[in-house]
Amino acid sequence: MDEHYSRRRFLASTGVVGVAALAGCSGGGDSGGGGGGGETTAEPTETESGGSGEEWTQTSTVEMTDELVYEPERIEVEAGTTVTWETTGAVGHTVTAYEDNIPDGASYFASGGFNSEQAAIDGYNSGQEGNVPQGETYEHTFETTGTYEYYCIPHEMSGMVGYVRVV
Repeated sequence: MDEHYSRRRFLASTGVVGVAALAGCSGGGDSGGGGGGGETTAEPTETESGGSGEEWTQTSTVEMTDELVYEPERIEVEAGTTVTWETTGAVGHTVTAYEDNIPDGASYFASGGFNSEQAAIDGYNSGQEGNVPQGETYEHTFETTGTYEYYCIPHEMSGMVGYVRVV
């Protein structure tokens, strides 16, 4: 567990440094073309790795891409909404909740139907259970309000982490 916690801290630290580095490269102008298909809000986040000012997209569909990202990374849905993750590229992915980063009383979720984070990790490592291959989907209905953090088991070290805020 300490190893997992350390990896998250490392990713959070490198993410903050990367965002700071990229901030100096941004053009400052508004391109005007959204392209994401969902509405975004610029409300501050409340996640460990987020910081304030991140945008949340109001959608119930997340694409898992060959660029090793969840697109969009941060979504906002109303309680009772079913979120669908779809692998749009050739590389398979998982959807695995960080067990310690879901709201109190919320149901644990992971592709493959696992009831704990360790079971999902063990299942993936012993036969790629929970892998969502190209063109397939995974769904979960969020009943409890709060912010959820999840990741892709094989691509966590590449920064493939996502967030769902349920209002």
